[in-house]
Amino acid sequence: MPDRLIDAAIHVRNNAHAPYSKFRVGAAVEDADGRIHTGCNVENATYGLTVCAERVAIFKAISEGARRFVRVAVVADTETLTPPCGACRQILWEFCGDVEVVMSNLAGKTETVRLGTLFPRAFDGSFL
Repeated sequence: MPDRLIDAAIHVRNNAHAPYSKFRVGAAVEDADGRIHTGCNVENATYGLTVCAERVAIFKAISEGARRFVRVAVVADTETLTPPCGACRQILWEFCGDVEVVMSNLAGKTETVRLGTLFPRAFDGSFL
């Protein structure tokens, strides 16, 4: 059975702007109402200004009024499945908490883990 979240991440990956690294990533986040919000990585010649697909998806979802999330998918064209980077893990934790993270590649390989497994002892507002 096809997974709408993975399919959305695969589709949006085609929009990635990755002229420097050629590493195209698509992400999709499902909100509590079942809506899917997508994002792709957008590179900049000044690499520090590059924004990852996961952050684009979350920021778009927030800007569209979504506040509760249930799953995130990350898709890259790699043999080894690609997890979110550290910065994305922090953003995902801030806005999604311990959600399911579905990692997938273009060959159809998938793995699902909880964000808490990828990001143990996360920092959040409870420490402030």
